[in-house]
Amino acid sequence: MFTRHNDTEANPRHRSSAAAVTPAEAASTANAGGNKSARPKWRLRLYALIPALLVLAGLGVLMYPTAADWFSQYDQSRLIDDSTQQIKSGKLEPSIVQQLKDAHEYNDALSSGAVLEANHRIPTGSGTSQDPNESLDYNNILVTPSGVMARLRVPSIDVDLPIYHGTSDATLLKGVGHLEGTSLPVGGKGTHAVLTGHRGLATATMFTNLNKVKKGDTFTIEVLDQVLSYKVFDIRVVDPSDTAALKADPKKDLVTLVTCTPLGINSQRILVTGERIYPTPKADIAAARKPSTLPRFPWWIVVLAGGFIGATAFVWRSGYPPKAKKPRGSGGDNDAEDSKGVEGSDGLEENAAPEA
Repeated sequence: MFTRHNDTEANPRHRSSAAAVTPAEAASTANAGGNKSARPKWRLRLYALIPALLVLAGLGVLMYPTAADWFSQYDQSRLIDDSTQQIKSGKLEPSIVQQLKDAHEYNDALSSGAVLEANHRIPTGSGTSQDPNESLDYNNILVTPSGVMARLRVPSIDVDLPIYHGTSDATLLKGVGHLEGTSLPVGGKGTHAVLTGHRGLATATMFTNLNKVKKGDTFTIEVLDQVLSYKVFDIRVVDPSDTAALKADPKKDLVTLVTCTPLGINSQRILVTGERIYPTPKADIAAARKPSTLPRFPWWIVVLAGGFIGATAFVWRSGYPPKAKKPRGSGGDNDAEDSKGVEGSDGLEENAAPEA
């Protein structure tokens, strides 16, 4: 009688293959379990956080003037655009025609002049009106609902600013101030308007670059529906006692831009004087009433964003401990040798004769 034996019991090779686990599989299982239990935990490292915060603070300090100037230009451009729309609407009271008529009458009645006083940031108007009826009120001529008198553009130094009545501190923080006592900026022979602006403010450019204007450069004044262009012919730095440069010339139509110098000392004045160009260049007329091109693209945002991303990545990466390096000759080489040995033993078993 033949007894049927179980194949697994009869063949030791099959029995060992089914029950045993190869060394490579065992090592892989051990490594997987070890990685799970030994996964590094993120921790905030002060030695990384403090330098990152210092870098961000430094970037903030460096970018603050640029950012503040950008927002200042944005506000000024918005006011200019609002004023332009109000003028285009044709609904000003008094009308544009009446305001220009009053402005020219004011200039005709004005004994124009200006004085540069020591230790003052701006000149003082010395002109007086000879209007016998006193019907021409300075603050009610060249007015718009936004409060803007006119618009000054100096392309060579990227200036596009609103002009306001007077030269108070509050006015000069918003834009350019027209010096009361000098001609209103509506043009005409024998007129000499004086426009003043701050220089060296931390939060706005204003007239900071006025010293970079050169003879031959042009600037324009847009007042109501008029466009007046001027060509720079005189640039000088004067002491407060020198008043001759701001006097009117009966045969010329002049505008002088004034700011103080040196920066932070303000002991002298920069005077940039332009003479009216006749006729007004077509390019200036075409550019009039168009929205301001300022401010430019805010690159300071890109710099701040890049700094923030870099600092964040540095802090995050520093929160994990560095990976331990495996010594040479261990790990993969040993696994390969073990695998080779196992394959060799399997081959020997296959070639061995079956048991009787």
